[in-house]
Amino acid sequence: MHRHKLSCMTELADAIAAIRQHKPRRVVAFTGAGVSAESGIPTFRGAGGLWRSFRAEDLATPEAFARDPKLVWEWYEWRRDLVRSAEPNAAHRAIARLGGAVVVTQNVDALHEQAGSSDVIELHGNIFRVRCTREAKTLARRDAFSSLPPRCECGALLRPDIVWFGEMLPAGALERAAAEIASADLLLVIGTSGVVYPAAGLVELSRGLSIEVNPAASGVSSACTFAIPMTAAAATPAIVDAVLEGQ
Repeated sequence: MHRHKLSCMTELADAIAAIRQHKPRRVVAFTGAGVSAESGIPTFRGAGGLWRSFRAEDLATPEAFARDPKLVWEWYEWRRDLVRSAEPNAAHRAIARLGGAVVVTQNVDALHEQAGSSDVIELHGNIFRVRCTREAKTLARRDAFSSLPPRCECGALLRPDIVWFGEMLPAGALERAAAEIASADLLLVIGTSGVVYPAAGLVELSRGLSIEVNPAASGVSSACTFAIPMTAAAATPAIVDAVLEGQ
C-alpha cells in the first residue's frame, strides 16, 4: 500500500515537472465517468448504476424508447434527480480554473458547466436537455417533468438529448474534439481509461504532453506520456496549479 502511494506521488511529481518545463498554453481536458464519481454520481455500468432489474444497455436505446417511452423516462427522471442534487467536486473546479481550456467530456451530467467551464464539447449529450422526436429541436429542461413521458408543444414525444447505444455522436462534436486534441500542447485524460473507442482514437491524436489520471491507470497500458493512478479530485488540482504557474 505504502509503495503504491509512493509510486502515485512520484508519477504526479514527474508530470508536474514536465508541465513546468514545457509550459503548455493550449490545454484540453478529456473526461469520463471517473471525474464525476466523487460527486456521488454512480457510474453507468458499475454496480451502483443499476435501476430496478434493468441494465443500462436495455434502457438507453432507441428501440427501448420506441417500445416503452414511459419506462425509459422513469429511469431518466431517477438519474436526473441523482444528478440534480450533485455538486461539482475538486476535479471539476480545478479544470474550470483553466480559463481557456477546452473540455471534451463523455459525461452527460453538466457538472463541468456548473463548475464554470465555458467551452465544453459534450460527446454523449446532456441529461438536462431534451429533444423533440418530430422537429429535432432541443430544449434545456433541468426541472422534473409533471407527467411522463413528456411531450413537446407540437404534441410529439420528447426524448433525452443523450447519445444512446447504437446512435451516432452529435454532428460536429467528434470532429471538433479531434481537432482540439490534435492541436493541444497538453492533454489531460481524467476519469476515463482512454482505451475504448472512440475515446482511444481521440487520445491517439495527441501530439503534445499527455497525462492520464485514473485510479486504474498504468504506464504499461496508457497511451499517455504520464499515467497517474489516483482519483480525479486528488490529482487534478495540483496539475492545474502547475499549468497556471506557467501562464
